[in-house]
This record gives sequence, structure tokens and C-alpha cells, in this order.
Amino acid sequence: MLLMLALACSAPADTAATDTVATSTTTADNGFPEGFLFGAAIAGFQVDPGCPTLPASQCEDDASDWYQWVTDPDLIDESGLYLSGQPLSDGPGHWELWESDLDLAADELRADALRFSVEWSRLFPTDAESAQTVEDLYDHVDETALVWYHAYLGGLAARGVEPLVTLNHYTLPLWVHDGKACHEDPDTCAPSGWLDGERMERLIALYAGFCAREFGDQVTWWLTLNEPYGVVLPGFVIQDSSRTNPPGIQDVDHALSVFRHMARAHAAMADAVRAEDADAMVGIVANVPIPEPDDPDDPLDVQGAEHMDYFYNTLFLEAFVEGRFDDDLDGELDSTDPDITGRTDFIGLNHYNVVPVIGLSAPLPFLGGYPVLDFLPAGLDSLEELGSLQLDDAIDRVEPYGLPIIITENGYRDPDADTVDAWFTPNIDQLRERTARTDIRGYMYWSLIDNYEWNLGTDWRFGLYAVDTDTKERTLRGVGAAFAEVAAGGR
Repeated sequence: MLLMLALACSAPADTAATDTVATSTTTADNGFPEGFLFGAAIAGFQVDPGCPTLPASQCEDDASDWYQWVTDPDLIDESGLYLSGQPLSDGPGHWELWESDLDLAADELRADALRFSVEWSRLFPTDAESAQTVEDLYDHVDETALVWYHAYLGGLAARGVEPLVTLNHYTLPLWVHDGKACHEDPDTCAPSGWLDGERMERLIALYAGFCAREFGDQVTWWLTLNEPYGVVLPGFVIQDSSRTNPPGIQDVDHALSVFRHMARAHAAMADAVRAEDADAMVGIVANVPIPEPDDPDDPLDVQGAEHMDYFYNTLFLEAFVEGRFDDDLDGELDSTDPDITGRTDFIGLNHYNVVPVIGLSAPLPFLGGYPVLDFLPAGLDSLEELGSLQLDDAIDRVEPYGLPIIITENGYRDPDADTVDAWFTPNIDQLRERTARTDIRGYMYWSLIDNYEWNLGTDWRFGLYAVDTDTKERTLRGVGAAFAEVAAGGR
């Protein structure tokens, strides 16, 4: 879902996006455009485990690098990785309880969309390296998982809920990435995941093509990668208590390589999806924080906030949407990869927080001394405060690219009785006004239910429904009731 901020196709994309899905000019009773998708978001690793009656061997996905990351005793004992050690059995058990959860989403929340992830390691838990074509992958697929995902999509359709499918929400199969081995030695580990860009580009594109072939008749909206910076930064640059990702190393040169590998993989995945599903809308998910100077009167803080905005928001969008890179991080875009340009039909926008930034008089030497890396967040645990009222500013960052926008995640940590008036209502009012002048196709609240929040376990809660970790009982929160009131006006 979130990421730490310790640093803080065929036709051209705009033509394909505009021609495929028309923008409505009429409004529903809730003030949003007719056809505006109002839903929630989840991710497989975070919601699947914790089944009340299924055995862990069926419920938990033990074939992923993230399963290894949060269960390996050696990794848990390493204090710098900030792993809670909380058992996955404390998760909400959506793998078993999905039908009742979808009933809640459709009937009580009145949601008409749900964003969820297909887990690569569930479909292909064992080595599929030898596959050279989508057809070859059928020799390796787990039939039980394949049937489950078809049933899930069928369940959404039966309830009138539009699926938004994330193909890769951080996790990788262990046969693709041994996170522990790469944590110990990223230069010699195998399999090395995103460190080996050519291999990853081939494998993940085949997987994306397989999903499009299998599920394309049930899915319009595809998201290739969730928040690539959520892999790059806490995985390869710096770890803090709010996020640590496999392989959990600190090497800026590796991070820059992985960033480019992921941008190329996004384009390859988009091409692979369209090859199997000509009507697909393919997007990328960007997390967009709003950097602000810690002291608006301090020129260094002002410059630091500008540099974080450039590094975190501009560079990401330029790379993944336009294929443009700043190779030496000096503030100038100096190379273009034509294999990436024009592969994006829409932008998935995640927004959670505003980041107060402290500017520095010189670039950080432990981050390679790159010119634009001369800032730090005012608080090192930069996700401690979540619940921004600046969604409008986040939309400003992505609107210039001329693509449709879907708010793919927006939420509030530990919502309570005050959250509706203090955050949800003004946030939704702001979004409603913005849809009158910006091509925004939908809003996905994070999250449908409380989940297993990566390395943090269940300590952070975001659900429209609270989940009892022992009984798995779902209880509608006040913010969930407010969500339902708004969503009902559009159905």
C-alpha cells in the first residue's frame, strides 16, 4: 500500500485513453460525474492471510518474497529491518471470506468498484523460468489459484462491481527473487529480482500477458506496478520503522538501476497486456506526497522541498509516462527511452500525506552526493502522520500529463469518530469540485478492511471496516458509513 518517504501500446497514450472511455458531462446525485467509480482498494498479500477455517497451507502465500521477509527468524531478529514478527494468521482472511467481503462492499458500502491485486506467486508458486511464451505458462500455473481468481472476478461482476486489477503490488515469487539472499549480498544473490532488469522485464511481461489472456474478458482497468518507489526506496536506499521492503539494502546505484528496470518493465507489461486484450486500459500507480518547506522563510528548506518534489513526483512521472530520465540527478532530464514512451493510458494516483522538508547546504554523501538529494523529511519516520487534505495538490502533479486519472488509494490511518468531519467530508468535497474540471474517473479508498500492513503487521489500520484479529469479525467504521452515503448517490 504505502511507501516510506525517508527521502522524502498501440496508439499514443492520450489518444487511446480518450477514445476508449468517454468522459461524462452529466452528474449523479452525489455530485460526481455519471459513471464515476466509487470503490475501495486492497492488496493480496495484505488481506489474504488469516483465514478462520482454512489451513495456513491453503490460505497463506508462502511462495512470495514478502512471506519470506516477514516470517524468516533471522530477518525478524535484525533490528534495522523493523519487522514486527507478527504472524500472518492475524490477517483478515480475505482468501476465505471474500464472498462476504464483496457483499459488504456492494450492498452496505454501495461501492461500484474494487481495486485488488493478482498475486504472481499464487498463480506461479514454482519455477516457470523456462516458459518462453504465454502459452508455455499453462504448464506451470497453479490451477487452484486460477480457479479462485476467476471466481473472484465472477463474484465482482455478479455484484455489479468494476474490477481494477493490479498485476504487481510489490510481491515477487521466491523463484524470481530471494529477498534474504539479496539482503545478504546483492551482487551475488540469485534469483535477484529487480536487480536483473533484463530477466525481470521478460518474466513479468509474460506473467502480465498470461493474466490479460485469462482475465481480459472480465477486466478493463489494468495497473502494472504499484508505487515503484515503494520498492526502490525502502528496498534499496534506506529503511525506517514505517517501511522496509526486501531486499532491505542501502545502495543508491542499485536503486537507480532498479528504478529504470521497473520503468521498462511497466512498458513491457503494458505491451503484453494489450497483445492479449486489445480493449485494455493500462496504467501505472504513482504515490504523490506533497513536500512543503519545514520553515517557509528558510531558503534551504524551500529549495529542499522543491528538490524532493522533483525527485519524488516529477522524476517518477517523467520516467514511467514519458520515458525520460535524469541520469545524474542534477535536475535536468537528459535521456529518453523510446521503449517506454506512450505506453500509459491512465495514471493511478495514491495520496496520503504532506511532508515537511528540511533543506541541506550540500547533497547527502551517503546517498551518493547527487545534486538534488540535498533534503530530508523533518521527521524520519515519515509515514507516522497520514491523512492529508491536499489531494487537490496531488492531482496538480499528474494532470499536466493529459491522461485520465483514477485515485487508486487515499486513506486515513487509524480512523476514529472525528475522521469523517475532520478529513473525509472535506476531502471528498475537494475531489467533487475537482472532477468538474479534471478528467478523474474514480476514487478508491484505502482500504476496504483492516489488513496486514507489510512489515508493521496489523498495528496500522485503514479499513472502512475494522477487523478483529481473533474472530475476523468486520465492523463498519464511521468513515465507512460516510463513504456509503456518498457512494449510494452514484449508483
